[in-house]
Amino acid sequence: MTSQEVALQVIQQAICVLAGWAEATLPDGCQLSKEHPAVTKGKELLSWHDNTQISYLELLFDAVKFPDSKHRDFKPRYCPANALEASDDCYPSIPYPLTEPPDLEAYKTIVKQELENLREQDWQNLSLLTLILEKYGSCLSFCEGDIALIDIVRSTAAVASALVNNPEAQAISLIAGDLSGIQNFIYTISSDGALKSLRARSFYLELVAEEIVQQLLEELNLPRTSVIYSGGGNLYLLAPVTEDTEKAVETVKSTFNQWLKDEFQCKIFLGLASESFPVVNVSNKSFAGNWDNVIKKVNKQKSQKFVDQIDNLLTPKVSYEQRCRVCHRDDTEDLKQLNKHEDDSVIACLTCRAMFELGGKLLGVKAIIRSSLEQIEGKVYTIHFRFGRGNNIYYHIFPKWKQIIKDAGTALLVNDWEIEHYQFCHFDKATPLLLGNYAAKSIDDDNQTIRGEELAELAEGIKRIGYLRMDVDNLGKIFAKGLGNKHSLPRLAGLSRQMSYFFKVYLNSLADNRNTNLFTEAQHNAESLTESSRENLVFIYAGGDDLFVSGAWNEIVEFAFDVYQSFRAYTGYNRDITLSGGISINDIKFPLYQSADESGESEKVAKGNGRDSLGLFGEVFKWDEWLGRNETEVINAEIQNYLSIEQKPSLFGVLPFVKKLYTVDKNYSRSFVRNLLATAQIQNQMIKEIEDKRKKLQYEGQDRDIRYYLHLPKIAYTLARLPKKVLDDDEFRKSLKSPYNAPYFQAIAIWIELLTRK
Repeated sequence: MTSQEVALQVIQQAICVLAGWAEATLPDGCQLSKEHPAVTKGKELLSWHDNTQISYLELLFDAVKFPDSKHRDFKPRYCPANALEASDDCYPSIPYPLTEPPDLEAYKTIVKQELENLREQDWQNLSLLTLILEKYGSCLSFCEGDIALIDIVRSTAAVASALVNNPEAQAISLIAGDLSGIQNFIYTISSDGALKSLRARSFYLELVAEEIVQQLLEELNLPRTSVIYSGGGNLYLLAPVTEDTEKAVETVKSTFNQWLKDEFQCKIFLGLASESFPVVNVSNKSFAGNWDNVIKKVNKQKSQKFVDQIDNLLTPKVSYEQRCRVCHRDDTEDLKQLNKHEDDSVIACLTCRAMFELGGKLLGVKAIIRSSLEQIEGKVYTIHFRFGRGNNIYYHIFPKWKQIIKDAGTALLVNDWEIEHYQFCHFDKATPLLLGNYAAKSIDDDNQTIRGEELAELAEGIKRIGYLRMDVDNLGKIFAKGLGNKHSLPRLAGLSRQMSYFFKVYLNSLADNRNTNLFTEAQHNAESLTESSRENLVFIYAGGDDLFVSGAWNEIVEFAFDVYQSFRAYTGYNRDITLSGGISINDIKFPLYQSADESGESEKVAKGNGRDSLGLFGEVFKWDEWLGRNETEVINAEIQNYLSIEQKPSLFGVLPFVKKLYTVDKNYSRSFVRNLLATAQIQNQMIKEIEDKRKKLQYEGQDRDIRYYLHLPKIAYTLARLPKKVLDDDEFRKSLKSPYNAPYFQAIAIWIELLTRK
């Protein structure tokens, strides 16, 4: 049997298990063949037995705990019994965890109906059967309570495929890849239409990563189920330990890096390495070490980029006047106007012109066909990868999923889990492509993504555009050490999959339909300034664990709070799984790449604040400080002790004050904002002076006196200028004078100022 046939056998067995659980009758032709020894071995290694039962799924994020963590005070949570579903007019709803196990009886009926609709010819369709298991088996457990059915099945298929030619092999190979320099490619551009071009570059790199996976699978003759994870420029897959595996890894790495060097002037580099390890490790904590070892190999390659092509890097450059005015590359003379419809458009290289054109074709993309055919009818755009002579691959983009094409090749269906689409006979293979692709439509043209000028014009108060960058804190540590003794291949695959779902799928849902998808419960109410939708956004990038989003500045700020609260709920409020972010707010004429740098720097400062923080308005605080959650851990023990004589205020942090002032009276005296800001500036200046002098003299405690108490006389003067209906609120007045809130005056004042400035 081939690796494809072995994988199919594993998937077919899993379909039978699912059918048995749902009490579904499969078509007569859906019969199991004699089990291959590699399948037997894979099932044995991963504890898949004949009597293993499907059940409800415990939240895998609950298993994450750092060795030095003291936080284990959350209640166990469970995944709701929801199928992955999307329609033309909405994204899948976010499946927030439950505090009690779900009742599976109604879900059984749904699964039963779907399985009984299978046709006899579907039994040999690996893509379709895998899709069914992902759609319905992502919320069910198998083998262990916190391992999803789809993760144990894919892991078993990957192991069996690696052992197909030698079921008694003692070792298999883990291949890891990392596209580095993505930020250099995406963010460092400056031109008209930059927002559209950035979005295209992000999409383009998704296809580059996909092509790396495709070529590895083809070189190794492995099925898609051998891919453990692919997203955010990273990939992991299992393969046999053979010379052919090593050769394939070197071939793909060499081919791509030559192409990347020529195409992107060495801005992007592919690190690709393999690590052989004992096959028994797939089910135990030793796998963490194997995972770490292969990552170290990749990182070593990244520190020596293009070392084999150093002579080729020393090529003559063209003059400055002939540089691309978008990406600044200076190794090409193929420069033409970026926008051929505008006479004063800047000159740009072929790649940048292609990205600009592609950016106008991405709204509503449904299917992408990978093919060796250059021309296919009905496509709206084609991306061409040319790897040496005669090695041409084309990705054809379509606005509808159903494409009747002879020899269609591989179909990538964007955020699509419709069974019918994978039964389509014109697709040789089909696989879902997860894509964080939400974007508001242009006011002038429903077929185009909204422009930056439109986003700024739609902003409330000052007409500015905002840029948000966020990513998961300590992600490497989560994967390397977070699972402790529970570390195994299926759990690692499950964590990767669920992270990808959030950033590539569920963020779309949150932006598209906030009211349905923002989580609230009695003890974790979602905090926000307004309840309006955040629809004026454009996702530039949303990948494996991070995002870069632009939009009307006020909606970007509120969307950041929505994302954080949604992510915390999605991960079961595990204190070891948090996000940090940074926001920049600029005029539309400000170069976008500089805005990206500013938001990135704000994010970096947030990471330096002990993580779990947001950088905004020139300030950095913990999320709970921004949201106004007066939790003990927000303020460190030393400051708590210093302020112990003070009663904690009923209103705390930034958002409660902004919300109070904004919703009570938007036309309050502007002198209030000026005085509040002046108070903060005086405090900050005096603290800075003390910190500068501290190198020579001792001023122990004086900076704290200024930070927490200097504001009192000034704030009394400021309060007198508030509207009477605000002043009559005793809770508000006392809270604003509390020393606990002194650090937040500047953020409060700037937020209100931007919201009310005309």
